[in-house]
Amino acid sequence: MKITICAVGRLRKGPEHELIADYLARFEKAGRGLGLGAAQLIEVEDKKGLGQEVEAQLLSRAIPDGAVLVTLDERGSLLSSPEFAQKLGTWRDSARDVCFVLGGADGIAPELRAKADFSISFGKMVWPHMLARVMLSEQIYRAGQILAGTPYHRV
Repeated sequence: MKITICAVGRLRKGPEHELIADYLARFEKAGRGLGLGAAQLIEVEDKKGLGQEVEAQLLSRAIPDGAVLVTLDERGSLLSSPEFAQKLGTWRDSARDVCFVLGGADGIAPELRAKADFSISFGKMVWPHMLARVMLSEQIYRAGQILAGTPYHRV
């Protein structure tokens, strides 16, 4: 299984970029033995600022064919880390790649959001996109650790 994070906007070098790279590298190293494969970040950018529809087109082109489409959206399901790990394990067991999509400042266009197989929310608070990427990357790593039975996640 391969995991892709597709996000609108380019993240500059800095602490958030380093955290994402670290969590995804840790996930890849630990996840191989669990059949979780690699995780990658694909960034798309609407350089002309044309809005959600253009962002949706760019994101759609970046989504791997046949992947489970998971949007990060305020209307999505609130999951605990173990529940998220269970979802990831189910997708792995069905031999499907997974693509997490983070929209731009105005969210994900309704037509792309409607194509989602699942939607996740990080709560009612609004998070900066750079932090949402870090949080998602950490939760992907944490899910791998939960599936591996390591003590990283303590309840």
